[in-house]
Parts: sequence; C-alpha cells; structure tokens
Amino acid sequence: MRRHWCNNRRNLACADEGHCTVTDLTLRELAALAAVAEHRSFRAAAAAIGASPSSLSHRVAAMERQLGVRLFNRTTRSVALTEAGEHFLARVMPATREIADAVETVNRFRDTPAGLLRLNTSEEAAARMLPLILDFMTRYPDMRVDLVAEGRMIDIVASGFDAGFRAADTVPEDMVAIPLGEEEGWAVVATPAYFQTHGLPRVPADLLRHDCIRARLPSGTIYRWEFAPRGGEEIRIDVPGRLTLGSHTLCLNAARAGAGIAYVSLRDVAADLAEGRLARALADWTPPSPGLALYYPRQRLPSAGLKAFIDHAKAWRSAGRGYA
Repeated sequence: MRRHWCNNRRNLACADEGHCTVTDLTLRELAALAAVAEHRSFRAAAAAIGASPSSLSHRVAAMERQLGVRLFNRTTRSVALTEAGEHFLARVMPATREIADAVETVNRFRDTPAGLLRLNTSEEAAARMLPLILDFMTRYPDMRVDLVAEGRMIDIVASGFDAGFRAADTVPEDMVAIPLGEEEGWAVVATPAYFQTHGLPRVPADLLRHDCIRARLPSGTIYRWEFAPRGGEEIRIDVPGRLTLGSHTLCLNAARAGAGIAYVSLRDVAADLAEGRLARALADWTPPSPGLALYYPRQRLPSAGLKAFIDHAKAWRSAGRGYA
C-alpha cells in the first residue's frame, strides 16, 4: 500500500516534466480536458481555467499521445469529444471529484484555509469586488484567488468555479446568494451639449427620436432600456441608435465623448454629473435594481477556502464597506 501511494505521488509530481507515462495524468490535466469538452473551444476553455489557448492545446495533444487515442475531433470552428473521449471523461470525472473532495476534507483540519479559490464575474463587477478580494488575501496569506472576468453568464459548477458575483436578481434558484451592497441606481445621461442641441427627453418614449448608445449583452441581444414611474409598471424600450457597444465601460466613454445618450450605472457617473461633464434625463423613470451578490452552489458543501471567503464577505458587508 505504501509503495502504491508513493508511486501515485511521484506520478502526480512528474506530470509537468514532459516524460510521464499513461498513468501520470493529474487532476489539473483532467480538469483541462473537462473544460475543453464543456466549452467546445480551446480559447473559451483556456479563459475559464486561466491558461493560454496554445498551451492548453499542447497539453491536450500531449495527453492524447500518452493515452494513445484521440479524445477530441478538431475543426476550424469547434472542438468536440470523440466517442473514446466521452467514455474516458464519463469514467474519470466522478473519481476526480472524489479525490478533490478528499483533499478538501483534509484541508478542513488546517488552522487556516489554504489553496485556490476560483471566482467568476463580469469585468465591471470584478473591478468593484477587487478590494474585497485583496482584503481577503491579506487576511488569509495561504489562499490563492483566480478571478475570471468575462462577458457572459455561465454555469459556475460545470466550468469549475467555486463561486461568482452577479446582480442579486439574476442568481439562479439553485444557488445561495449573499447580497454585498445596496441597490444599484441607473441613469440616462449625455453631455450637456447633446441635450442643448437635441432637447431633453421628458418621458421614455421621447428616446425614440434621439441617438442612443445601445449596449449588446453577453448573450448577443441588444439591451432594452428599463423604466418605471414611481409606483408604476415597468416598461422596456428598444432604443434607436447608430452606435452599439459590447460593454458598460465603452457605453459610458462614448457618452462622455458626446456620441449620444447612454443608460449607465449612476455610481459610475456620479462625479461626471457633479462636475457638469454629463447631464441626466428621466431621473424619475429610472428605478434602482438589486446590487451585486456573491453566489455559490446550494447543494455542495463549501470548501474551507470558500467558507472563509463567504464569512469574510459577510463581515465586509456588515462593516458597511460594500464594494467600490
């Protein structure tokens, strides 16, 4: 038994040396295989696990050579599991999860948590949550954090993340959500020069006669601006505009440059409004929305590192620190 355990330890240790045998696939390599299978793209899988597409492609090719069988069919447009690949992952992934859970069980006996915490969010939310994450890493120096910021909403469990950040009202029902801040205010803004030239919209329908800066959502659809009079029913408008952009930051920068009217976070334009660089319209029609929340799987026992992060986030919120 001792010899068998030592051999396994040697196998895990030598996986990155480039001269391993068929039995030397590590948990990290198996996770890489699973990411490619889930995303069907080396580029998307690499972004999910924090690697470069070329290195991930080489790692997968090396694993196929070790196993002596092709695991993926590759085309210029997509990557898909072969029949052998499907059978292989179906057999090894449950065992891989068991091993990872066993390691985590041992980690719970540590005085302080250690290991890697993988978090997923959008670029805008990542910037706001960074102070919380840095404070957590100062408190727990043995913890490492891999924060992946991307434009689309994903299944954090299938993609190998421990937790994520997103608007509280968009958290899936099978997840636990921990609100981290107050409601998020929104604003319809443009430069004073734009409103002076084109007029100030008084009701949402007036926007149909303006040049609006449209936002493309991660799903590829165009965001419909949301409005509601105080105590009234919410309405959504597909605003017209010559410019469509793929991020909140770009929409804000375009509005500052005088390109038209934008629908943006009130927090992000507070200084612009106070200093007169931007002007606001339809203030009585833009209700607040739920703020950001930390969320994680309801059915999974949190790892020691995740539990520490959850507790740290709750303490951060209770102290009124919110997010940037």
